[in-house]
Amino acid sequence: MSTTPILEVSNLRVEYHGDNRQVVAVNDVSFSIGEGEIFGLAGESGCGKSTVANSIMRLLKDPAEITGGQIRFKGRDLLTLRGEELRRFRWKEIAMIFQSAMNSLNPVMTIGSQMVDIFTTHEGISVKQARVRSAELLRLVSIDPVRLDSYPHQLSGGMRQRAVIAMALALQPSLLIMDEPTTALDVVVQQEIMAQISDLQRQLGFSVLFITHDMSLMVELSHRMAVMHSGRLVEMAEADLLFARPLHPYTSSLMNAFPPLTGPRIRLTGLSDAVRAADGSGSCAFHVSCPPDRINCSGNIPDLREVEQGRFVAEHPRTNLEGAAA
Repeated sequence: MSTTPILEVSNLRVEYHGDNRQVVAVNDVSFSIGEGEIFGLAGESGCGKSTVANSIMRLLKDPAEITGGQIRFKGRDLLTLRGEELRRFRWKEIAMIFQSAMNSLNPVMTIGSQMVDIFTTHEGISVKQARVRSAELLRLVSIDPVRLDSYPHQLSGGMRQRAVIAMALALQPSLLIMDEPTTALDVVVQQEIMAQISDLQRQLGFSVLFITHDMSLMVELSHRMAVMHSGRLVEMAEADLLFARPLHPYTSSLMNAFPPLTGPRIRLTGLSDAVRAADGSGSCAFHVSCPPDRINCSGNIPDLREVEQGRFVAEHPRTNLEGAAA
């Protein structure tokens, strides 16, 4: 894995405009992803994870609007892309697997027809050549090429998901965005899909932005990870370190929302605060649920600051960081 950033998101701000009000869905979010790196972005539903992903892909639609910040890919400013230039960029440079992607396949087209369309549209090759490439892709994700002639309803949920992964990798993108890629799959199939993505990433060398609310699943795959709450990043570090010793109270709450698969039964404390969008007042969305051991907390939004090498947390300075996870 290279430390050279392939994607740089700087101070990203996204607003949703409504009648006489606006909601700040993403507020001052910054992170980078290196070549060959798997970067995890965790947070509960509604915190802004998918909005970040759609911003990178330039898929936001009204009433959403990017109102601040930069998104650079291989040094290129993505916010300046328009029209045909943007169409050529998507899927070839950055591809995305959407939430419930296995249900987004066209039900009246065979898997082969949908895959062939990718190659004929973006690479201009013949249908025969595209079908050969499609068969190779299915083999890559452990699906028999005979399934090119199958319709989506003739495949299991796991096979549909692997077919979608194959389509996302068809044009050999440098970055793959996975937004809750295992939603609606049972835990056994989830593990199989995650293992296959990990194998493909090592084999092909692409970078990954992996978005989920399940931190136990994320830590198995990611090199680094960040936690998002109410449109802001609250913590970012190497995945193993963050999972073993969370510093922000929200990170601990998010981790405690899932029961462990092994070990003694414990009482889940769950999330101590509901996600709410920033109201523009400058007050911290987690302030009302912040534990009493957080000294020097004025209720203002704290900056994401580096407290250890490569480790960032959005808290006001305290005398004892080791107690943050308590």
